[in-house]
Amino acid sequence: MTPEPAVTAPLRADRPVLPVAAWEPTRQTLHMWLQIVGKTRMTNAAPLNHYWHVTLLPSSRGLTTGVVPAPTGPFEIEFDFCDHVLHLRTSEGQHRAIALESMTVADFYTRFVAAASEIGIPVDIHAAPNEVDPAIPFADDVEHATYVGEHATAFWRQLIDAHTELQHHRAGFTGKSSPVHFFWGALDLAVTRFSGRDAPTHPGGVPNCPDYVMAESYRAELSSAGFWPGGGAEGAYYAYAYPAPDGYREAPVPEGARYDDALGEFLLPYEVVRAAADPHALVQDFLDATFRAARHPGDGWGSGVAG
Repeated sequence: MTPEPAVTAPLRADRPVLPVAAWEPTRQTLHMWLQIVGKTRMTNAAPLNHYWHVTLLPSSRGLTTGVVPAPTGPFEIEFDFCDHVLHLRTSEGQHRAIALESMTVADFYTRFVAAASEIGIPVDIHAAPNEVDPAIPFADDVEHATYVGEHATAFWRQLIDAHTELQHHRAGFTGKSSPVHFFWGALDLAVTRFSGRDAPTHPGGVPNCPDYVMAESYRAELSSAGFWPGGGAEGAYYAYAYPAPDGYREAPVPEGARYDDALGEFLLPYEVVRAAADPHALVQDFLDATFRAARHPGDGWGSGVAG
């Protein structure tokens, strides 16, 4: 197996350098592992509007399901990207741990199901990934088998950085808003604001994802923003509206940001943020500018809106 390139030293201590191309093998493997755990939360949690019950949450050490009120008893599963361990815990004090190291998705799935079963966590999931193509069943996936801990830690630190920025953005809006949460399907951290009005039915068409999931997720008019490991050399902040109003793509945004026609969203590359004289101000200007562009005529977007 060819070693992955080393991550270079960060220009800023709180904003790691993680080229997307440098960690692709780890990213692809970790993506599948995150889907397995995310699906376990989804099938045990009470359904929430917009499929908010499927997400993972940033933690002080990685990504967690949070407390899941399963019929067999509450549990939590956490990826620890500091010590590189997956922790499975129940409210009865039971605990199992799986070392995060290079292994196939099939091996991870086998170890995870065994550990969960030992402490009564149900793993009754559709055991193949969503939003990717091809969707190799987890038990058959011997293609993805790389885990470089340094890369996983750097990605988590990007997420923590983005979580701080998105929480700040969320605080400037008093209307209906989602939590800042991590979607394991597309591997992105997101926060969404809602106008209070219904939206046209989403057409679906996302690879290996039922159209009804997209219809529920986008059933209300929204403006969404987040961070994902794509769209730039080191990942990017993004923003989009559904449905997008006329003139949305021509809206003015800060220097370094752009509208991507293929993705249908605005992008602000992470490397641009890191190099900025005031990264926080740049990100907030981007988030505020794209939200202003997303607002349709009429009332319903709440009050206390930043920008």
